[in-house]
Amino acid sequence: MSRYDERMPADRHIPEATVARLPVYLRALVDLAEAKAATISSERLADLAGVNAAKVRKDLSYLGSYGTRGVGYDVEFLLYQISRQLGLTRDWPIVIVGVGHLGHALANYRGFAARGYRIVALLDADPDKIGERLGEHRIRHMNELDDVVRGEKVAIGVIATPAVVAQEVADRLVNAGVSSILNFAPTVISVPEHVALRKVDLSIELQILSFYQQRSVNGVGGPDLAVTARAGAPAAIPAV
Repeated sequence: MSRYDERMPADRHIPEATVARLPVYLRALVDLAEAKAATISSERLADLAGVNAAKVRKDLSYLGSYGTRGVGYDVEFLLYQISRQLGLTRDWPIVIVGVGHLGHALANYRGFAARGYRIVALLDADPDKIGERLGEHRIRHMNELDDVVRGEKVAIGVIATPAVVAQEVADRLVNAGVSSILNFAPTVISVPEHVALRKVDLSIELQILSFYQQRSVNGVGGPDLAVTARAGAPAAIPAV
Protein backbone atom coordinates (compact mmCIF):
# COMPACT_ATOMS: atom_id res chain seq x y z
CA MET A 1 0.00 0.00 0.00
CA SER A 2 1.25 3.49 -0.84
CA ARG A 3 2.12 5.74 2.07
CA TYR A 4 -0.43 8.15 0.59
CA ASP A 5 -3.41 5.77 0.50
CA GLU A 6 -4.63 6.57 3.99
CA ARG A 7 -4.71 10.25 3.05
CA MET A 8 -6.74 9.72 -0.08
CA PRO A 9 -10.45 10.71 -0.02
CA ALA A 10 -13.19 8.22 -0.77
CA ASP A 11 -14.24 8.19 -4.41
CA ARG A 12 -16.57 11.10 -5.08
CA HIS A 13 -18.29 12.68 -8.05
CA ILE A 14 -15.93 14.93 -9.99
CA PRO A 15 -17.42 17.26 -12.65
CA GLU A 16 -16.52 16.46 -16.25
CA ALA A 17 -14.95 19.91 -16.74
CA THR A 18 -12.66 19.24 -13.79
CA VAL A 19 -11.71 15.80 -15.12
CA ALA A 20 -10.79 17.44 -18.44
CA ARG A 21 -8.38 19.79 -16.64
CA LEU A 22 -6.69 17.17 -14.47
CA PRO A 23 -4.35 15.96 -17.26
CA VAL A 24 -3.24 19.58 -17.77
CA TYR A 25 -2.38 19.90 -14.08
CA LEU A 26 -0.65 16.53 -14.22
CA ARG A 27 1.59 17.58 -17.10
CA ALA A 28 2.68 20.69 -15.19
CA LEU A 29 3.29 18.69 -12.02
CA VAL A 30 5.44 16.14 -13.84
CA ASP A 31 7.69 18.97 -15.05
CA LEU A 32 7.82 20.42 -11.53
CA ALA A 33 8.69 17.05 -10.01
CA GLU A 34 11.49 16.56 -12.53
CA ALA A 35 12.79 20.01 -11.54
CA LYS A 36 12.77 18.85 -7.88
CA ALA A 37 10.13 21.40 -6.83
CA ALA A 38 8.65 20.44 -3.46
CA THR A 39 5.58 22.69 -3.42
CA ILE A 40 3.45 24.67 -5.85
CA SER A 41 1.00 27.49 -5.21
CA SER A 42 -2.46 27.52 -6.79
CA GLU A 43 -1.49 30.75 -8.57
CA ARG A 44 1.59 29.19 -10.15
CA LEU A 45 -0.27 26.02 -11.14
CA ALA A 46 -3.01 28.18 -12.62
CA ASP A 47 -0.43 30.04 -14.74
CA LEU A 48 1.03 26.75 -15.99
CA ALA A 49 -2.42 25.36 -16.80
CA GLY A 50 -3.88 28.49 -18.39
CA VAL A 51 -6.75 28.86 -15.92
CA ASN A 52 -7.40 31.01 -12.85
CA ALA A 53 -6.29 30.15 -9.32
CA ALA A 54 -9.83 29.89 -7.96
CA LYS A 55 -10.61 27.20 -10.53
CA VAL A 56 -7.47 25.29 -9.58
CA ARG A 57 -8.40 25.35 -5.90
CA LYS A 58 -11.96 24.25 -6.67
CA ASP A 59 -10.78 21.42 -8.95
CA LEU A 60 -8.27 20.12 -6.43
CA SER A 61 -10.81 20.26 -3.61
CA TYR A 62 -12.70 17.45 -5.37
CA LEU A 63 -9.59 15.34 -4.78
CA GLY A 64 -9.57 16.24 -1.10
CA SER A 65 -6.49 18.43 -1.54
CA TYR A 66 -6.68 21.93 -0.09
CA GLY A 67 -3.04 22.94 0.18
CA THR A 68 -1.45 24.85 3.04
CA ARG A 69 -1.83 28.60 3.36
CA GLY A 70 1.49 30.30 2.66
CA VAL A 71 3.04 27.05 1.43
CA GLY A 72 0.84 25.67 -1.34
CA TYR A 73 0.44 22.07 -2.45
CA ASP A 74 2.88 19.21 -2.00
CA VAL A 75 3.94 18.42 -5.58
CA GLU A 76 4.62 14.72 -5.01
CA PHE A 77 1.35 14.11 -3.19
CA LEU A 78 -0.68 16.10 -5.70
CA LEU A 79 0.97 14.21 -8.54
CA TYR A 80 -0.06 10.95 -6.90
CA GLN A 81 -3.61 12.14 -6.23
CA ILE A 82 -4.23 13.17 -9.82
CA SER A 83 -2.54 10.07 -11.25
CA ARG A 84 -4.73 7.88 -9.06
CA GLN A 85 -7.93 9.69 -10.02
CA LEU A 86 -7.04 9.39 -13.71
CA GLY A 87 -6.35 5.68 -13.33
CA LEU A 88 -2.68 6.06 -14.16
CA THR A 89 -1.54 3.88 -11.27
CA ARG A 90 -2.97 0.87 -13.13
CA ASP A 91 -2.05 -0.95 -16.33
CA TRP A 92 -4.46 -0.35 -19.25
CA PRO A 93 -4.12 -2.68 -22.29
CA ILE A 94 -4.85 -0.89 -25.57
CA VAL A 95 -5.60 -2.12 -29.07
CA ILE A 96 -5.12 0.19 -32.07
CA VAL A 97 -7.36 -0.46 -35.07
CA GLY A 98 -6.13 1.06 -38.33
CA VAL A 99 -2.41 1.10 -39.03
CA GLY A 100 -2.07 3.85 -41.60
CA HIS A 101 0.12 6.92 -41.08
CA LEU A 102 -1.72 7.93 -37.92
CA GLY A 103 -1.81 4.38 -36.59
CA HIS A 104 1.95 4.11 -37.13
CA ALA A 105 2.52 7.34 -35.25
CA LEU A 106 0.33 6.25 -32.33
CA ALA A 107 1.99 2.83 -32.17
CA ASN A 108 5.43 4.47 -32.00
CA TYR A 109 4.45 7.04 -29.37
CA ARG A 110 6.41 6.20 -26.21
CA GLY A 111 4.28 8.45 -24.04
CA PHE A 112 1.60 5.76 -23.79
CA ALA A 113 3.82 3.34 -21.88
CA ALA A 114 5.09 6.12 -19.63
CA ARG A 115 1.50 6.75 -18.47
CA GLY A 116 0.52 3.11 -18.00
CA TYR A 117 -1.13 2.52 -21.38
CA ARG A 118 0.20 -0.73 -22.83
CA ILE A 119 -0.38 -1.36 -26.54
CA VAL A 120 -1.11 -5.07 -26.85
CA ALA A 121 -2.10 -5.34 -30.52
CA LEU A 122 -2.30 -3.52 -33.84
CA LEU A 123 -5.14 -4.52 -36.14
CA ASP A 124 -5.98 -3.71 -39.75
CA ALA A 125 -8.17 -5.08 -42.55
CA ASP A 126 -5.68 -4.44 -45.39
CA PRO A 127 -4.22 -7.83 -46.41
CA ASP A 128 -1.03 -6.11 -47.60
CA LYS A 129 -0.33 -4.94 -44.03
CA ILE A 130 -1.05 -8.17 -42.20
CA GLY A 131 2.14 -9.67 -40.81
CA GLU A 132 4.11 -6.44 -41.14
CA ARG A 133 6.15 -5.70 -38.02
CA LEU A 134 5.89 -2.36 -36.30
CA GLY A 135 8.21 -2.14 -33.33
CA GLU A 136 7.55 -5.14 -31.12
CA HIS A 137 4.17 -5.85 -32.72
CA ARG A 138 3.08 -7.79 -35.78
CA ILE A 139 0.03 -6.27 -37.46
CA ARG A 140 -2.87 -8.66 -37.12
CA HIS A 141 -6.13 -8.97 -39.06
CA MET A 142 -9.35 -7.43 -37.77
CA ASN A 143 -10.84 -10.91 -37.65
CA GLU A 144 -8.64 -11.56 -34.61
CA LEU A 145 -10.23 -8.71 -32.65
CA ASP A 146 -12.41 -10.88 -30.40
CA ASP A 147 -9.49 -13.14 -29.47
CA VAL A 148 -7.24 -10.15 -28.77
CA VAL A 149 -9.77 -8.38 -26.56
CA ARG A 150 -10.54 -11.54 -24.60
CA GLY A 151 -6.95 -12.79 -24.34
CA GLU A 152 -5.36 -9.45 -23.48
CA LYS A 153 -8.28 -8.08 -21.44
CA VAL A 154 -8.26 -4.93 -23.58
CA ALA A 155 -9.51 -1.86 -21.71
CA ILE A 156 -9.33 0.78 -24.44
CA GLY A 157 -9.82 0.61 -28.19
CA VAL A 158 -8.25 3.29 -30.39
CA ILE A 159 -9.82 3.89 -33.81
CA ALA A 160 -7.40 5.29 -36.39
CA THR A 161 -9.23 4.16 -39.51
CA PRO A 162 -10.75 6.10 -42.41
CA ALA A 163 -14.07 7.71 -41.50
CA VAL A 164 -16.13 5.39 -43.71
CA VAL A 165 -15.40 2.32 -41.57
CA ALA A 166 -15.11 3.95 -38.13
CA GLN A 167 -18.66 3.11 -37.02
CA GLU A 168 -18.27 -0.52 -38.06
CA VAL A 169 -15.01 -0.73 -36.10
CA ALA A 170 -16.65 0.87 -33.07
CA ASP A 171 -19.48 -1.66 -33.23
CA ARG A 172 -17.02 -4.54 -33.40
CA LEU A 173 -15.02 -3.18 -30.46
CA VAL A 174 -18.18 -2.86 -28.36
CA ASN A 175 -19.38 -6.34 -29.33
CA ALA A 176 -15.97 -7.72 -28.38
CA GLY A 177 -16.36 -6.24 -24.90
CA VAL A 178 -14.35 -3.01 -25.08
CA SER A 179 -15.96 -0.34 -22.90
CA SER A 180 -13.73 2.67 -23.63
CA ILE A 181 -13.01 4.01 -27.13
CA LEU A 182 -10.79 6.83 -28.37
CA ASN A 183 -11.79 7.85 -31.89
CA PHE A 184 -9.33 9.60 -34.21
CA ALA A 185 -11.42 9.05 -37.33
CA PRO A 186 -12.86 12.32 -38.70
CA THR A 187 -16.48 11.36 -38.20
CA VAL A 188 -19.11 11.08 -35.51
CA ILE A 189 -19.74 7.57 -34.21
CA SER A 190 -22.33 6.30 -31.75
CA VAL A 191 -21.89 3.77 -28.97
CA PRO A 192 -24.13 2.37 -26.20
CA GLU A 193 -24.50 4.41 -23.02
CA HIS A 194 -22.25 2.11 -21.01
CA VAL A 195 -19.29 2.76 -23.36
CA ALA A 196 -17.02 5.75 -22.72
CA LEU A 197 -16.24 7.56 -25.98
CA ARG A 198 -13.74 10.35 -26.61
CA LYS A 199 -13.00 11.97 -29.95
CA VAL A 200 -9.87 13.64 -31.26
CA ASP A 201 -10.43 15.57 -34.50
CA LEU A 202 -7.33 17.49 -35.54
CA SER A 203 -9.19 19.41 -38.26
CA ILE A 204 -11.70 20.74 -35.72
CA GLU A 205 -8.93 21.81 -33.35
CA LEU A 206 -7.19 23.64 -36.20
CA GLN A 207 -10.42 25.38 -37.16
CA ILE A 208 -10.89 26.57 -33.59
CA LEU A 209 -7.34 27.89 -33.54
CA SER A 210 -7.93 29.68 -36.85
CA PHE A 211 -11.04 31.28 -35.31
CA TYR A 212 -8.96 32.75 -32.48
CA GLN A 213 -6.12 33.64 -34.85
CA GLN A 214 -8.51 35.56 -37.11
CA ARG A 215 -9.96 37.46 -34.15
CA SER A 216 -6.45 38.29 -32.97
CA VAL A 217 -5.44 39.56 -36.40
CA ASN A 218 -8.62 41.63 -36.62
CA GLY A 219 -8.08 43.07 -33.13
CA VAL A 220 -11.16 41.40 -31.67
CA GLY A 221 -11.31 39.85 -28.22
CA GLY A 222 -9.02 41.67 -25.82
CA PRO A 223 -6.13 40.61 -23.58
CA ASP A 224 -7.65 37.31 -22.42
CA LEU A 225 -7.93 35.91 -25.95
CA ALA A 226 -4.74 33.83 -25.87
CA VAL A 227 -5.49 32.46 -22.41
CA THR A 228 -9.02 31.55 -23.49
CA ALA A 229 -7.77 29.59 -26.48
CA ARG A 230 -5.01 27.91 -24.47
CA ALA A 231 -7.42 26.83 -21.75
CA GLY A 232 -9.74 25.15 -24.24
CA ALA A 233 -12.64 27.51 -23.74
CA PRO A 234 -14.88 26.18 -26.55
CA ALA A 235 -17.23 24.04 -24.47
CA ALA A 236 -18.13 21.78 -27.38
CA ILE A 237 -14.56 20.50 -27.67
CA PRO A 238 -13.69 18.28 -24.68
CA ALA A 239 -10.04 17.79 -23.75
CA VAL A 240 -8.69 14.27 -24.18
